Amino acid sequence: MVASTATKRQRGAGGRKGSSGPKRKRAKRAPEGKDDQEATQSSPSVALSGQEEHHIPPPVSQGKWKNKERVLIFSSRGINFRTRHLMKDLRTLMPHSKADTKMDRKDKLFVINEVCEMKNCNKCIFFEAKKKQDLYIVELIVLNIFTVHTLAELKMTGNCLRGSRPILSFDQTFDEEPHYALLKELFIQIFSTPQYHPKSQPFVDHVLSFSVTDWRIWFRNYQIIEEDGSLVEIGPRFVLNLIKIFQGSFGGPTLYENPHYQSPNMHRRVLRLATAAKFKEKQNMKELQKLKKKEDNALIPEDPTEQVFETPAEEKPEIIELVKPEPKVSLKKKKKLHQRERKLKKKLGRIGA
Repeated sequence: MVASTATKRQRGAGGRKGSSGPKRKRAKRAPEGKDDQEATQSSPSVALSGQEEHHIPPPVSQGKWKNKERVLIFSSRGINFRTRHLMKDLRTLMPHSKADTKMDRKDKLFVINEVCEMKNCNKCIFFEAKKKQDLYIVELIVLNIFTVHTLAELKMTGNCLRGSRPILSFDQTFDEEPHYALLKELFIQIFSTPQYHPKSQPFVDHVLSFSVTDWRIWFRNYQIIEEDGSLVEIGPRFVLNLIKIFQGSFGGPTLYENPHYQSPNMHRRVLRLATAAKFKEKQNMKELQKLKKKEDNALIPEDPTEQVFETPAEEKPEIIELVKPEPKVSLKKKKKLHQRERKLKKKLGRIGA
């Protein structure tokens, strides 16, 4: 290998020596500072126009992104299509959210804390599905979510800019009771878009409403149409029912338990018992009607004036016939022979003649 390289070098060197053309000289580069000075001195107007052409305007907001709040939104396996669409709608509403793959059912809930650390997220919305029909939100609190309507399902007339910052509106009851005050602070930290977030827009054009009725939290999303405060619903919409509040994230001692909460299994059981009781009542009514029909009618007392207009009929003597009666003469016409039989009779008569 060394010999071959040496011979190649000799060939190249011989070729260069034998070449009749003159040697090419390389041009020396001038220092950059001198070129810039000469260019500015020679054509100042061109330099100014070039600066304006390549000038990038500063951003609209000169502030810094200080609140590094990030929310992880994902779910367990076994969710239905409606929950999947709801997760997608929440991610579009919250530009500071992140997504992750579905968690296996065998894993325990405290593993989610490690997933949040890996994703660099401070908050988490975890949708847990049970029996493919019951949906729960688990974190510091456990919420049962039902009556879900997604954006694609509602088709409302309202609309808002993607990534815009919302106004959070809370009911008066969130300030009256301590557990609702804790929920209010948690909703503010999760749903409020951080200021100067890179994916957010510097506009406020929709309202997220949280209201409490029948010990449940009703979530609505409205568009601000005009400055007078007229609103049009955008979606999604759902209802939250508080179950428990824990001391830690995905575990710990229970701080509060909702006394008005009824589990979905218990609710379905009550509905089944109500339908069964209604069916039994119908069956009992049918049996009572049958018994009434079988019973004898009530005895009516005899009226003494009832037989006043009755006249006794004459008694006819009974006649006993000892001789067999003569048979009655039938006045009916004899049956006519059929046409075939008549022809046959005529033929027989001709043969005999």
